[in-house]
Amino acid sequence: MLIIGLTGGTGCGKTTVVNQILNELPTDEVGIISQDSYYNDTSHLSFEERTKINFDHPKSIDFDLLYTHLKQLKAGQSIEQPEYSFVDHNRTGNTILTHPRKVMIVEGILVFTHPEVRELFDIKIFVHADSDERLIRRLKRDISERGRDIDEVLNRYQNTLKPMHQQFIEPMKEYADIIIPTNKYNTVAIDIVRATINEKLL
Repeated sequence: MLIIGLTGGTGCGKTTVVNQILNELPTDEVGIISQDSYYNDTSHLSFEERTKINFDHPKSIDFDLLYTHLKQLKAGQSIEQPEYSFVDHNRTGNTILTHPRKVMIVEGILVFTHPEVRELFDIKIFVHADSDERLIRRLKRDISERGRDIDEVLNRYQNTLKPMHQQFIEPMKEYADIIIPTNKYNTVAIDIVRATINEKLL
């Protein structure tokens, strides 16, 4: 099994890059693990308390479970990936049965910050985008898909997202094998990713 770690700041275009990689490979050979599924279980907290959690800090992620699941997949075992609700700021209690594939893509803003998880990645990709572009994408997504209002999104960006990006995400570029700028459709970078995947799968 080939495990690809894919990271970058919020709104950088990770999903676009994931879809470009998926388009290059047979659908039955690729699986996706989202960091968002591994936010800590916060059932013991009230909704008001959950809204105050810094979800952009590595401590918000259950990396122990993510590490365990990746090891199980690598060993050929299926896993029950947690399901997360951004509206409730908590796991739903449901899980998604995820089977091992030839290629597993692990994506999320913090997936490079945990050394043991990072060591499991055969290819490490960092997706880079301009900070203004990332903010615009985040605004659109959080308002339309996650029920946030503009003041809440801007406040969170200013007080949490931006400082966390500078502290935890941007420094992770040093671990990347490939850095993809997403200000345009980057065919060269995707070609390199495809060639690297094919080489490692041989």
